Parts: sequence; C-alpha cells; structure tokens
Amino acid sequence: MPAQRRPRLEPARLTAAVAAGGLAVTLLVVLVPALRFSYRAPALQIVLETAEACVALVVAYLVGGRFSEHRRLQELLLTCGLVVLAATNLLLSAVPAAVLLSSDEELSRWAPLTVRLLGTTLVAAAALCPPDRTVPRRRVRPAVLGGTLVLALLAAAAAATSSALPPVVDPAVDLRDSSRILIAGHPLALTAQVVSGLLYASAAVAFTRRAADGADELFRWLGAGCAFAAVARVDYLLFPSLYSQFVHIGDAFRLGFYLCLLVGAAREVRSYWTRAAVLEDRRRLARDLHDGLTQELTYLYGQTQRLLRSPEDRRIAEQISGAAGRAIDEARQAIGALTRPADQAFGESLQQAVEDLGRRHDVRTATAIERSVVVTPEQAEAILRITGEALRNASRHGRARCVTVGLTSEPLVLTVEDDGRGFDPERVVSSGFGLTSMRERAEGTGASYALTSADGHGTKVRVSWA
Repeated sequence: MPAQRRPRLEPARLTAAVAAGGLAVTLLVVLVPALRFSYRAPALQIVLETAEACVALVVAYLVGGRFSEHRRLQELLLTCGLVVLAATNLLLSAVPAAVLLSSDEELSRWAPLTVRLLGTTLVAAAALCPPDRTVPRRRVRPAVLGGTLVLALLAAAAAATSSALPPVVDPAVDLRDSSRILIAGHPLALTAQVVSGLLYASAAVAFTRRAADGADELFRWLGAGCAFAAVARVDYLLFPSLYSQFVHIGDAFRLGFYLCLLVGAAREVRSYWTRAAVLEDRRRLARDLHDGLTQELTYLYGQTQRLLRSPEDRRIAEQISGAAGRAIDEARQAIGALTRPADQAFGESLQQAVEDLGRRHDVRTATAIERSVVVTPEQAEAILRITGEALRNASRHGRARCVTVGLTSEPLVLTVEDDGRGFDPERVVSSGFGLTSMRERAEGTGASYALTSADGHGTKVRVSWA
C-alpha cells in the first residue's frame, strides 16, 4: 500500500506554534542566566545580512512575477517591501560592515533602522491590503520611480545631517553583558522596534488568515515568518544587538523569518509546476475528445439528419439523432469543464454553458443567473445537466424561439422556461427518458422537481433546494 501523506499543519496553528515557541525561548533567555549569550562576531553578521538579502531578493522576484500576471496591489507592496529589506541588509549593513569594519558613525546605525522600518511597513501594508484591489499598468512605473526618488532624498538629507545624529545606543552601555536585560537606546530607536514588532504581528495574523481562506503556500509561510520577525523585535528591544557587531537570539529569529520566506517560495514554485502539469493533462484530454469523439459523433449526427428526410424508419432515425445530439453535448460539456479555469465561479460557468447550448441549437437564450451563487459539486453537476436537457427539449421538441434560465442563491432555485408549443405532461412524462432523468438528478441531490406545461403555452422546469 502506498504511504499516506502526513497532514499539513494548518496555517493558524503553524503561525501560533512559531509565535509561542519564539516567546517561550525569549522568556527562558530572560529568566535563565546560563542561556543568555552575546558574541562579538562581525564576520557572522555580514554573512547573515548577505544571506538574508539574497533570500529577500529571490522571493521578491517570485512575487513580482505574480504581480505582472495579476496586477494586484498586494503583490506590488510585498515586492517593494522585500526589495527594501534586501537593500537594507546588503547595502546599508553588510557592505558598510565589510568595507568600513571599524566605523562607528551613527549614520551607519540610523540608516538601516529607518529604512528597515519602511520595508516592514510595506510588508504589513501588503498583508492588510484587500486581495482584489489591482493597479493599472500605467501607474506602476510612476509609483516605483516616485518611491525611489523619495528614498534618495531621504538618504541625501540623512547624509547631510549625519554629524548631528544622536547615538542609537549610549556608548557607556556594555553590549557584551548578557547577564541582564539591556533595554537601552534612543527613544526613537526603541519606538521603531516596538512599531516594527506590532507591524510584523499584524502581518502574521493577516497573512495567516489569507492562507486559511485559500491554498496559497507563500502566504502560509509568510504568516509564520512574520511571527518570527515579531519575536525578533521583542528580543532586539530587550538586547539591542541589531545596532552592534554582536550576535544574539534576536538575530536567530530574524534568520527564521527569511528561512520561512525561502520555504514559502520553494513551495510556491512546486505548486506552480504541479498546477501546470495538471493543466497540460487537461488540455491534452480536451484535444483528444475534440479531435476524436466529437468529430465522429458530428458525422453520425449529420448522417441521421439525412435519414429524417425519408419517411421510412423515421422513428428510429429520430432516436439515433437524439442520442447522437446528446452525445455531442456531453462531449462538448466535458471539453468545457476540462478547459475551464479552476477558479471560475459557477455562475459564470453556467452562463457560458447556456450561451453555448443556445448557439448550437439555434435558439435565443436569456439568463438571470446570480454570479455569486455557491453550490456543491453534486448540485453543480445536476444544474448543468438539467439545464442542458431542458434546453435541448425546448429546441428539438418544443420548437421554442427563446429559453430563459434563472438561478438564485437564497434559496437555491433553478428555472428553465421556454416559449415553445408545450405538451401534456400526463401523456409524455411516462415515456420521456429525458424528463425522467431530470427528475431523478434533482431528487438525487435532495431537491424538489416540478415541471409545468400545456399545449401552446410553453414549458417550465423548476428545481429547488430550499
């Protein structure tokens, strides 16, 4: 027997586990002196900043690709936030530390702190942004150029006033002392850490909710990563290693944030290739149906139409013609289902099916379909098949000129009404396989089925799940 796949941890539980674990470790570091550690490791700081910058750029590239396809504001904000964080780690932290290792200018501390807060704000804004809000293509470039110009002006202003900047941390504080809590720093620096922590906590909740609403692997791990980042800000508030060449527990949690980003990106790429393979198989099957079954049935249907012109064997010819016509509709319905986008709303699918049936059976259609209706797979199958059968009967037997299809959500009710010549239900239902099939499909899904018709007054089919 094949091995069963282990169930994945739900997004909310994953984020909660990360937050609880991080806070528990922080509490242990605070309460247990033996666990407090602080190492002066400038080379390790450079490695961490560079690695985190590379991860942020890779994920930003992936999210930017999603934005170019969907044009969602959420993805644009997330891309910009990750680019800002990557630039902070690489250009404002790693490179200056590598080139000017002994520099103690306050600008080298204030600049990363300020720009990193901007990146955090963009990430939180992406998490809280409505997922359906889009950005017109013409506004993307001006927005990016404007943001870049603002950053350049801020950088120029900071460089011009660097000599007047106050110390981020009082030089008298010994950052090597890991035996006690060191809540030290300029009030603005401490406020920046508190604000960053709150922003990351909000982003963790928002990304986790988005992941729970849909199957988005990237948001699933973004939620957990933002929980890591929020805990890291708590540690930076207690032990200000972010402003120094010392490595502390907060740096480990910050690395956890970027590792979650990397895992989310890897899962996103894997999910994309899986969806692409499934879509290719569906398209291949659709082509096979179109080139094989549909073509043969179309030929059979055309030959039976020739038999209808002869008086002999007319009843048999009608049966063959009806069977072939239904088979064509079934094949076309299968092709439509296979090529239909996976996220298409059922209301839109029914609308397209009705319009396609109307064109193929040369009958005018009118619809009153609620696009936001939500149905189960069994209800969707019954609605599509009952609608198709009713419309075919209206065209072939009722000689209808117009068929009206309605679907409401509260309560869930399907109606198919035509202006054809009608019939006597008492005389026809007992011998009509199509009518019996519609009733059985409706009742099989727990719905009530009603058919009303009279000679010269058309036919109405009503299926209700109320």
